[in-house]
Amino acid sequence: MSAEDKQQEQRQCTGWDLDRVIIVKLSGENDPIDPKNWSIGERAKNIAILSFLIFVQAWASAAESMANTEASREFHVSKTAENLATAMYLFGIGSGAMFVGPLSEAVGRNPTYLASTFCYLFFVLGSALTTTFGGQVICRYLVGLFASATLAINGASVRDQFRPVKRAFVFPVIAWANVARMYSQLCSVGMMMLRVLIVASGLAPIVGGWVVSNPNLDWRWTEWITLIISGFSFLIAFMFLPETYVPVLLDWKAEHLRRVSGDRRYDSQHANGTSFSNRIKDTLTMPAIFFRTEPVIIVFGAYLVFLYILLFTFLSGFDYIFRNTYNLSVGYEGSCFAAIAIGTTTFMICIPGLYSWARYKTEWRRGSPIKPEFRLWPAIITAPLLPISLFWLGWTNYSHISIWSGLAACYTFGVVLIAIYVSTYEYIIDSYREHAAVALASITMARYLIAGGMVIVVRPMYEGIGVQWTMTILGCFATILAPAPLTFWKFGHRLREKSPYAMSDEY
Repeated sequence: MSAEDKQQEQRQCTGWDLDRVIIVKLSGENDPIDPKNWSIGERAKNIAILSFLIFVQAWASAAESMANTEASREFHVSKTAENLATAMYLFGIGSGAMFVGPLSEAVGRNPTYLASTFCYLFFVLGSALTTTFGGQVICRYLVGLFASATLAINGASVRDQFRPVKRAFVFPVIAWANVARMYSQLCSVGMMMLRVLIVASGLAPIVGGWVVSNPNLDWRWTEWITLIISGFSFLIAFMFLPETYVPVLLDWKAEHLRRVSGDRRYDSQHANGTSFSNRIKDTLTMPAIFFRTEPVIIVFGAYLVFLYILLFTFLSGFDYIFRNTYNLSVGYEGSCFAAIAIGTTTFMICIPGLYSWARYKTEWRRGSPIKPEFRLWPAIITAPLLPISLFWLGWTNYSHISIWSGLAACYTFGVVLIAIYVSTYEYIIDSYREHAAVALASITMARYLIAGGMVIVVRPMYEGIGVQWTMTILGCFATILAPAPLTFWKFGHRLREKSPYAMSDEY
């Protein structure tokens, strides 16, 4: 095809007269408008703010779980019905996850975060003030719906600012609430985000338990505390969080050039690109294709869904595992979640060792690629511990056996939880690259919707068959899934070669 034919085809596809339009693009790899070229301090500040948003909105998922008994008594409903408060939050995230990605590509990351968080605050307020069970359920669903933006697209903000090199094998000294230091191209910020989410889900019940057990505070203070810290995080983001999506930044640059030069020919590809409605249509069809044709998504999606089921069913299950068995107060029951949080933190200490191993494998060559299957080693090592921790938790759950046995099982579960998340998350990103966002968004939708359903049925399970058999059933599922990481480590490269969406080993 000649140059004239190509230009004519582009005119027909875009509807532009290229002779009358100056398309604004990046000037090169070092263009300062590209967030990947911003200073480490600037990017560290952005990730710290985003981490704070993630923390408070993940906090909202579990903060009120310890108030189940008091809220059900006030609203005159059963404890099982009151579990809808948590379930509807998860349903809200699941139903919003597939829409916020295209929305952020249409209007930008920053407006999506700020507008959704602003709406989220009103419904957290509604959850704190409502006097009816129906009002609580509706508000909790809408809290989750508007939290879905922060919880679903934060990985896109990370990709906006960091090149995909040396990912997931070293963690600088980063606190999940305050990034104190960050080394260029040596941090897996996406995994730090994941850690923030998991730790928030583990810490919120601890605080919620002590709030509920305080005679001077009623259960609604779990919502008031969520509103206070969420409002503060919104103000910080409103003042200091910049836009990071390059196509939108180029829109702004084109507008600036039109204004200062008076030349109306400046335009950007994004401004005249695919509409939001078309992006939604494309996005909604892809998850069904992935879940039907991609073994990686089918198996690891099931694994991640199962882990989320376990994490959120513990919000109700701890009533039976610890509170009833050991006659604990609500405050001490909530504190039992610290075992899971400590377990996740313990695994993070191992990350520098994994990084050193990865660099050794690549002979310390800068920018050397790593096969996706290498990411699976943490999951391969820890996957057998998942059924062990569940059987252990269930069959030592007797009042004559020390509570420390159950806490040790929860600690082990915390280690496994973060290890499998890190491995599968990175494996999917490395395997699918440009399709990774769709793959992860589809899994996010599935795990929140299914976990939300399980939150409703878990209390009848514990009441009907007891802790021992509930843990046994869950442990059997974990046993079935345990060989998955090793299987994909051995045969994953063959599956990627056959997939139209995954990348092969040819870089």
